[in-house]
Amino acid sequence: MSFDQQLFQQAMRGVQPIRPSDRARVNPPPTTPTPAQLARRKAALHGAGPLSLELGRLFPAHDPLDWCKDGVQAGVHRKLRLGLYRVDARLNLAGLSPAAALDELLSFVADCRRQEVRTALIDHGRGHHDAAKGNQLRSYLAQWLPELPAVQAFHSAQPAHGGLAATYLMLAKSDSARDANRERQRKGRP
Repeated sequence: MSFDQQLFQQAMRGVQPIRPSDRARVNPPPTTPTPAQLARRKAALHGAGPLSLELGRLFPAHDPLDWCKDGVQAGVHRKLRLGLYRVDARLNLAGLSPAAALDELLSFVADCRRQEVRTALIDHGRGHHDAAKGNQLRSYLAQWLPELPAVQAFHSAQPAHGGLAATYLMLAKSDSARDANRERQRKGRP
């Protein structure tokens, strides 16, 4: 045995190996909603809080939906309004009841956050067979979306993406995307 091996053996005398049961276990994130998530969704469906099924205001059918959270840059909002961002996900709510649409919307936003989707398109329809129902769903979206923390902005889509029958949705960056952006900007400075 070499001198280095002897020193190593002497330094390691009395050290016990770590048993597998002492290690922290890291489980992958669940693919199905947790009971707490299901309870929150159910509470939202029954009219608890701002995500209620009571319609506050019916938006005029020919007015575009438009909302932007404080702090979103004007240029970013303009690009969203003009449909210049790539749409990474789509949700079709056309023909659904408000309760079913809310459930789908909450699931969709949660899925988009998990997959780090930044821009999405929600097709809510204009209600060609029942114009009041289509406009009602648009009005619900205008009421619900500002209340979701992940939503940064939304605007009615350009005609190529469905016009007033669809809405662009911009979601907040994930923490990892925000950190990567900061690092990219930091490297660009002298």
